[in-house]
Parts: sequence; structure tokens; C-alpha cells
Amino acid sequence: MASPRKTVRTNRRKRNSSRVPLIGMALVVIAVIAAVFFLDRAYRKQPVVQQTPPPVVERHKLPPREPEQPVAHEDYTGVIHHPAEPQRAQRPTGPGTLAVIIDDMGKGLPEARALMDIGIPLTFAIIPGLPKVRRVAEEARQRGIEVMVHLPMEPKGYPERRLEANGLLLSQGDDEIAGRVNGYLNEIPQAVGANNHMGSGFTENRQKMAVVMGVLKERGLFFVDSKTSPVSVGDAVAREMGVRTAVRNVFLDNIQESGYITNQLRQAASIARKRGNAIAICHPHPATIQTLAVELPRLRDEGITFVTVSRLVR
Repeated sequence: MASPRKTVRTNRRKRNSSRVPLIGMALVVIAVIAAVFFLDRAYRKQPVVQQTPPPVVERHKLPPREPEQPVAHEDYTGVIHHPAEPQRAQRPTGPGTLAVIIDDMGKGLPEARALMDIGIPLTFAIIPGLPKVRRVAEEARQRGIEVMVHLPMEPKGYPERRLEANGLLLSQGDDEIAGRVNGYLNEIPQAVGANNHMGSGFTENRQKMAVVMGVLKERGLFFVDSKTSPVSVGDAVAREMGVRTAVRNVFLDNIQESGYITNQLRQAASIARKRGNAIAICHPHPATIQTLAVELPRLRDEGITFVTVSRLVR
């Protein structure tokens, strides 16, 4: 049996031998911590070198877009400049006398009143037999608008080309023609003259036109040849028979478009300035009425004198 002293020594050795690994591990940990500490100190003492970031490559920028139509801008004086308006071509001016006849009147009152409201001397050529003949003629007379009978006459190509049922035909006898013309004048007693409605065929016939002129002479009325045929004998027969007469110079609205009508009006004004006077004929189309309302006062301001057509017959 071992002695107690020996047993104590043995146990002490065992305890000491178990402490050795623990101490070693502790020393390792301490050494690692110390190394980290000294490395950190050394790193902090080194100068800090700032790296320049790589240059940023920008995409190509387009210059700001200017407005397509410049608006008013302001300069350093604070004055606002507006873009200059395009200058209109200078219109000719000068004196001349122009008569405007409105054909085909008598269908209604609104267009008649619109034309009268322009405030320019006009002449209404009224077709007999239309619904508002008497009212249009009387209201025109009251407002100082001259009235003529618009004689419906046979056109070339009749009967394929339409004509009013009360019109004058080449196939009719002289008495029937005279009777119809007298009937027209009785229906429109305000009339001071007449012109032909259509009639490209009828106005080429000297005999038939002589019958018409005979009635107009008896009534003391004049005749304006609308010249629907370039070889019309209307004005020639009228002169031969002592009927005051005149000839149309310009048709204004063969095309019912404002620009065209304006150009035709300028042509009529040009003739009036060169020859002293001119006669223009148009119709109560909406485009015509609107254009006349603008252009007739403008022409008046430019020197044109407007008169009724009775002032120009000779």
C-alpha cells in the first residue's frame, strides 16, 4: 500500500501536467492579440494615399432645341419684340367706276338681305317665277338697290341643259316671246332694265333678240348683255333699236371659292381703272356673299366708286 505522501505528489503532478496545455494556449492567444495590435498601429502611421476616381465619360449631349416658330423675346432694355408679320403684296389703288350685278335673285330673302347689308350700291337681277320675287324686289327698292329682270333664255344644248319652264325659246313665235317678256315686267314692276339668264343659244339669234328689244324699248328699259356667248348679238341689236345697253366685263364666281372671287374682283377693278368703268356679274352663293362683304368696302377705300348698272348703260 502506497504511502500518503507519495499519493499526494502523484496527484500534484497530474494537476500540473493538465495546466501546461492551458497556459500554452493562453500564451498563443496573447501573442496573436499583440501582433494584431502592433500591425494596426503600424498601418495607421502610414500616410493615406487618396486614389483619384476614374474619369466619368459623359454621353454626347445635343444642344437644346430651339422652337420652330420664335415667340416674342425680351432684350436687355426690357422691350418685347414680336416677329414681324409677312407683308402683303401692295394692292393697286386709283379711281374707277364699277357696277356689280347679282344674278339669279328671287329664291329667298336671307341672301338678299345679306347683300343689301354690305352697304354698297348693287343691282339685283331677279328671275321671274321664283318664290320670293315680289318681296325681294320690293325690299330692294326700299333700300335703294336697283332691280332688273333676269330674262330666262334658251341655252345651247337645250333641253339637256335645264331652263325655267317660263323661259324664252327659239321655237316660240314672236307674239309668245313678246307676251312672256311683258309678263316678266308685270311681275317685277320695280325693274328698270333687263339682262339675259343663260341664253347662249337665244342671244345669237338676231330676229328673236329684236322681239325682246322691242318690248324693252316700249317700256323705256335698258338691256345688259351678260355675254354667255362670245358671239351674242344682244348689245348690237339693242343699239340698232335705240335701247340703252352695256356689256358684262367679268364673271366673278364661276368658281365658288373666296380666293378666286377676290382675284376676279381685282380684275374688274383693274378694267375700271383703265377704261373708266366696268361691269361684273356674280350670284348669291355663300362664298360670293362673304367675299363681297370683305372686298367691296376694301376696293371702295382703294378708290373704286360703286354704282348701279343703270349709270353705265349708253
